[in-house]
Amino acid sequence: MAVANGARHPVAVWVLTRTALLLLVLGVLTCPGPDVTTDVSVIYQGWQEVLRTGTYPLDDVTWQYPPGAALVIVAPGLLPGLGYTSAFITLALLCDLLVLALLLRAERHGTGRRGTWTWVAGVPLLGPTVYARYDVMVAAVAVAALLASARRPGVMGALAGFGALLKVWPLLVLLGTPRGRVTRRSWAAAAVTVVVPALVLAAAMPGALAFLTFQRDRGTEIESLGALVFHVARHFGWQGEVLLNYGSVEFLGPYVPLVSRLALALSLAALGWLALWRARAKEFDAATMCDAAFAAVLLFTTTSRVISPQYMVWLVGLAAVCLVHRATVMVRPAALVLAATGVTLLEFPVWFSHVVASDPLGIVLLVVRNGLLVAATLDACLRLWRRTVTAAPGRGRATGPDARADSPATSR
Repeated sequence: MAVANGARHPVAVWVLTRTALLLLVLGVLTCPGPDVTTDVSVIYQGWQEVLRTGTYPLDDVTWQYPPGAALVIVAPGLLPGLGYTSAFITLALLCDLLVLALLLRAERHGTGRRGTWTWVAGVPLLGPTVYARYDVMVAAVAVAALLASARRPGVMGALAGFGALLKVWPLLVLLGTPRGRVTRRSWAAAAVTVVVPALVLAAAMPGALAFLTFQRDRGTEIESLGALVFHVARHFGWQGEVLLNYGSVEFLGPYVPLVSRLALALSLAALGWLALWRARAKEFDAATMCDAAFAAVLLFTTTSRVISPQYMVWLVGLAAVCLVHRATVMVRPAALVLAATGVTLLEFPVWFSHVVASDPLGIVLLVVRNGLLVAATLDACLRLWRRTVTAAPGRGRATGPDARADSPATSR
């Protein structure tokens, strides 16, 4: 199929940047820091071998994913002629390409291709990690759900539900659905898509729901916002330690449980704010759905006791979908997320040893990255509130490609 003139430049840049990513993740080019592919070649492949026996990894507390994640873990082993790692990277690349195609299609009547360029430029900012974790696959499902939008609420809900079976957060894309028919159909479709397969998998394979209890004893992951307390405290005699725990590098020791509980309290407060926003919002349209999803995932990412580098691909994907819509208010938060993604590459894998050591460079990197995330979160929430609660009655309608989705028929 011929590529439209307006799409040639982003496609060309996508090809160049993804070639560089493949060379990095395959080891042809060297990226400083630890080897990011060991999660695939050791952990994922080990899980695949267990899953093929008809059970989930019951004795492995690092398995902390919903039951549908088994599909992603097993899929690379089904590709003929490729080793597990190469097959996994191939699937990740195809999902990246799928998101590009979806964004190009959504912006085919646009002029700036802001969303497409956000994805094209944002993904390589994360470096080889993006193809060595399965989060790009989940992001592709969430992007597809949001682009289905209010015009196909059943499809949107089913995709969100399927995404939740892979990693819970895609359910948040339903937060901003217009009240009434769209919400009923999309939320019902999501519920069916989550519950029925989960029950079938739980009945067919032991351990399908074990992930619900495997995270109870986690510490505070060293890249999270709360971890900054302990990075600084180590310079003043704090007697804790840094250990590989539950699949990530975490702080363990005095006051860690307290900080973890505070992170949980912040996440609960974020949930409460989102519920209040949903109750108070006066107007919903296509841009609102995307903006609300972006703000919600920002809230839960920033307040989490774990901020793994690959989480940034969620935010880049949602930012890209927001920028598809001319009426979005998330331009500045999206720019902050792109900046945070670039800093994330520096803190992992490039200078991860400095983060583990809590030395000045490691602390500065985390302060900048997490500071950008906090700024993006606060800005996104404030803009969402002003657009849909404070200023909604006097706000003009979107024009152009958003006009049909933003019409009164779909905003109630």
